[in-house]
Amino acid sequence: MTDNTPQLNLITIKSTGINKCADFYSLLGLKFIKHRHGQGPEHYASENNSFVFEIYPADTSDSTENVVRMGFIIKNLDKIIDILRKEKVIILTEPQDSPWGRRAVVLDTQNNRVELVEVR
Repeated sequence: MTDNTPQLNLITIKSTGINKCADFYSLLGLKFIKHRHGQGPEHYASENNSFVFEIYPADTSDSTENVVRMGFIIKNLDKIIDILRKEKVIILTEPQDSPWGRRAVVLDTQNNRVELVEVR
């Protein structure tokens, strides 16, 4: 990144039928593999040139809210988190190192999860 504009790097949706959902997006040219992060649920992931598109299972306890998750590559994660904290943004996951870089998860104003990653 040559400036401070965030770069979209992750889109996650939930579906009550992840196989059919993956079949649909495959028709658009996306190629999926089944994946699992640690003890999390098995899901589909499609890694493209500049972003990852994931389809996670939704269950009956999931509301229609929070079915989309976005991720952005940003610069200076700790500074951004300080700014968000001052604005009373809910920080779900404090900044910590991960295999993808320094990472935090926050809630937007509609309670969507937004992953912020600083690649080092």
